[in-house]
Amino acid sequence: MPLIASRAGGSAGGFGGLRTFGAAAVDTGAMFPLGMVQVGSAGAADITFSSIPSTYTHLQIRVLARTTTVTSFDAIGLQFNAETSSVYTLHTLLGNGSSVTAFASTPESQISLDKAAGASIGSNIFAGIVCDILDYKSTNKFKTIRSLGGVDNNGTGVIHLTSGLWRSTNAVSSIKLYSQNGGNFAQYTSIALYGIKGA
Repeated sequence: MPLIASRAGGSAGGFGGLRTFGAAAVDTGAMFPLGMVQVGSAGAADITFSSIPSTYTHLQIRVLARTTTVTSFDAIGLQFNAETSSVYTLHTLLGNGSSVTAFASTPESQISLDKAAGASIGSNIFAGIVCDILDYKSTNKFKTIRSLGGVDNNGTGVIHLTSGLWRSTNAVSSIKLYSQNGGNFAQYTSIALYGIKGA
């Protein structure tokens, strides 16, 4: 069954499905796996996807993450093309079941993607995150991401919605993910990158 993405004007199309225009069926969004990393017992300081091909329209990252940072919920940083200067902007909405906070921040040296499970919560609990990188190969516009993630710690947890901006017209050729608090990705963390063909 295709994943459904809402579009402007209330229409919907399927990632991985077909929409029909007149008599012809047109592939509008098939997703293709580009790479996947599963962290081993030694952990990983960061995960980087490099040499990303420019043959897709958008990218999507899917994350199951836990870190070694001694905290309940650890921020995951994202950088494009090894860019570490302060050219990022983010907006975040965070809820924990009893309260909601929202904030914006610029300039930043990374986008705070979403929360991973930290080492202080129950063992074997991982965060789930889906992040879309829109028009990643464009050389005419800054790059925008949208990300939704959450962690449930046996009834307590957080849900996190982020939008971010990389103020560069360079095409995205590499993506780096890491713990912003200095920890490592823990064993069994899994991060996959997909290319989306359609608009």
